[in-house]
Amino acid sequence: HVGHIIPVIMARRLQQAGHRPIILCGGGTAMVGDPSGKTELRQMLTQETIEDNIFAIQQQLSSLLDFSEGNAIMVNNADWLLNLNYVNFLRDVGVHFSVNRMLTAECYKKRLEVGLTFLEFNYMLMQSYDFLELFKRYHCKLQIGGDDQWSNMLAGADLIRRKEKGEAFALTNKLIMTSDGKKMGKTEKGALWLDPERTTPYEFYQYWRNVQDADVEMFLKLLTFLPMDEIHRLGALKDSEINEAKKVLAFEMTKMIHGEDEANKAAGAAQALFAGQGSMDNVPTFAVTVAMLKEDGRLTTWLSECGLCKSRGEARKMVQAGAVAVDDAKITDIDTTITPEQFGADGLMLKKGKKGYCRLVLE
Repeated sequence: HVGHIIPVIMARRLQQAGHRPIILCGGGTAMVGDPSGKTELRQMLTQETIEDNIFAIQQQLSSLLDFSEGNAIMVNNADWLLNLNYVNFLRDVGVHFSVNRMLTAECYKKRLEVGLTFLEFNYMLMQSYDFLELFKRYHCKLQIGGDDQWSNMLAGADLIRRKEKGEAFALTNKLIMTSDGKKMGKTEKGALWLDPERTTPYEFYQYWRNVQDADVEMFLKLLTFLPMDEIHRLGALKDSEINEAKKVLAFEMTKMIHGEDEANKAAGAAQALFAGQGSMDNVPTFAVTVAMLKEDGRLTTWLSECGLCKSRGEARKMVQAGAVAVDDAKITDIDTTITPEQFGADGLMLKKGKKGYCRLVLE
């Protein structure tokens, strides 16, 4: 999701400066799980699930970095971790790690309070070994990641110094928080996913279109590749004019993740819904049939089915709170039903709150 994108943006900037990013997929380390920042044991994933996740990540990142010959490369640590001889690994790598020092690492402190498994205790050694392998195979000297990886990354640099007498470095980024202290990329529906099947391009666009005024310039600097002069100009806009900057941020982010066509569609849908201009073709749409409505025509059912509400229970609460409208008519009765006769040429518009829209159309 978008909370993971900062290191990728950093890699893209370095690539533009002439460096070769190495994207490391954790097919091996995912079999163990990183305890960093976690208060409980991660769910153990099957190898098939891990491989599916890696394939999906590879597809996503291919639009953000140039993986053509001689540019960015993508590797999987399963290639060197899954067939390790454990005794040889302990003799070769484990001998260089002090348990006393490991226990002072921030990534283990939280887990020590509730119980740290030996399975997870291995993680620092495995990530350090990754850095060593990347150094030997690809001459990798810099590891980039979130600041919760600081201890693991330093341990890897130290292992390279001990084993290879080489220099290696760590570069971290802080967890990006909004001005009101919330994690970046959290929406009413949960995480802001990069996969269009989980967060549609329209929803993605709308997230950035609706960020706090105080966060616009920060996000433009961190996440877009616009010239700094233009970012400063946009960031200096006040009151209603700041909406221009938000539209630019939303368009640039959606274009980067989903492509320019989808960004144009999302911008057009927002224009049609909120400014009454343009075509309704790209507005979030959900198809129903007459038979489906006759079987269950309850408004709360379709608020849930189309994704405006997480569940029918939430839909009932939204209706009771007066936060739902059908074609601009506010609905407060949870037993309200939808009939085929209500559908016009453009379908039937469901609205939740000020910003949530979905157009039902008859098939």
